[in-house]
Order: sequence, then structure tokens, then C-alpha cells
Amino acid sequence: MPGIWTEDQKEAWKPIVDSVHSKGGIFFCQIWHPGRISNSRLNNWWFLWTNAAAPHDGACVEPTLRQLSTCELAHIVDDFRIAARNAIEAGFDGVEINSANSYIIEQFFNDQVNDRSDEYGGSIENRCRFALEVIGAIVNEIGGDRVGIKLGKKDSNPEALLTYLASQLTKLGVLYLHVFEPRDEPRNNCLQFIRKSFEGTLIASGGYNKNEGDVAISENCADLVSFGRLFLANPDLPKRFEVNGPLNKHDRSTFYKNDPIVGYTDYPSLQLEFA
Repeated sequence: MPGIWTEDQKEAWKPIVDSVHSKGGIFFCQIWHPGRISNSRLNNWWFLWTNAAAPHDGACVEPTLRQLSTCELAHIVDDFRIAARNAIEAGFDGVEINSANSYIIEQFFNDQVNDRSDEYGGSIENRCRFALEVIGAIVNEIGGDRVGIKLGKKDSNPEALLTYLASQLTKLGVLYLHVFEPRDEPRNNCLQFIRKSFEGTLIASGGYNKNEGDVAISENCADLVSFGRLFLANPDLPKRFEVNGPLNKHDRSTFYKNDPIVGYTDYPSLQLEFA
């Protein structure tokens, strides 16, 4: 995901990327694999489950989960590499590998989910092995200066996990870490120990407002702060921050709709009056 594994998809992205560049934007393509949270009724995917028979009444039956073999993992590593190469050929400035949000890489990180007994399970080093193979393959393909990583903190010991991972990603020379913090937890607690181990750019994320972002920057917990819902609802968010303008409230009911306008491009911009 998000659909950049074929030549046709790559070509379809080019005018979108060109449009962003024409307005002076920098455009990274976030790529991920859903792993066990995907749907086996979709085609052209590698799955972590076996086939499940549909009942006679046509009701949906969840497939049976199974572990990927090491051979299948190697194929998925290569799928990531190909997607990254396609993104660069489509004109993107780089890729962000989504290792959060319960997708496949975080499924390997999380000791409450990963119950493998081979070299991809157990210790922190083993649980990070798959991620580092994916990231290493992409760095070798397109260069570390074009690679960012999105990280969450789903683990029983996130400090130990993220400290180890940050040190390894420094060795790989990736451009940035984009760290997602749950909105209901104290700010900056995981950023502080990641900062000690990672030498690249650190981006904070997770429901920040302007004041919280200012604090993260001023206390050197992060170099940048990313905004999701605020930016969606306020396309001119930097200007609103600059003038302390009012903010539009996001409409959650329009999230993830197929409509190309409603909920995505229909929020009003700030109207400034000049004397």
C-alpha cells in the first residue's frame, strides 16, 4: 500500500507528484503492508493466513491466521524495495516506511503479538530483524537520505525497543524518524530517549496542538511536529499558526470516504482583513 507496486500505478502517481512539486512542496510516499489485518478476499497480496471456506449462507468467515515462513518474509522485503524504487521513479522525493499503526512491521515489534520462536521472535534484536531487513533493502535501493520511518510504541518495554531501533537506524543513515505518541499519554516521554540514540531528524506526532508543538521544539524533544486532523481541517494551518487565527473543527464523519471533495478539499481557508 498505497498502490505503487505496478507500472500502471507508478505512472498514475506522476501527475499527482508533479502537481505537488509545482507548488513548491516536498512529497514523500508512505508505504506499508497490512500483514494480518488485511482481508484475504482482496487479490494480489501476500497473506498471513490459510484459506477459509465460505459458509452456504454467504456470511463472512474470518480466515485462519498463520505465521509467514522466512521465505515469504524475504518476498515481502523485496516488495517493499520495489515499491520504494517505484516511488522514486514516479518522482517522489522519498518514502516513509510505516512501522506503526498495527501494520506488519509493528506486528513483529510488539512482544504482545509476536509469538514466533525463530530468529524473528523473542528478543528485541530478533523482533526488530524484519524491520531492519526491510529498511536496509530500501536504503540500499534509493539511499538513506530518501528514507523516513514512522514508529509507534506498542510493546511492553517501548523504551528498550525504541532505543535499540533508533541506534540501528542511525547506523543505516535514514533521514528521519516520525514518532507517533498516543494522544492520551504524557507528551515527549518516548521522544527523549529516542533523541539520545538517533542522530537524524526527529518528528513528533500524535494529536499535538500549536502550544504542545512549541514546547516539544523548545525543549529539544523534536526537530519537527506533524499534524494530521488539524491540517486536514485547516489547509492553511501554517498561516493560522503564524497569526494565531481560529481553527476549523474537523468532521470525523467524513474521514476515509471515497468522495474526492467532501471532507478533504471543502474546508475554508482563513479570510484575513487588511486595513
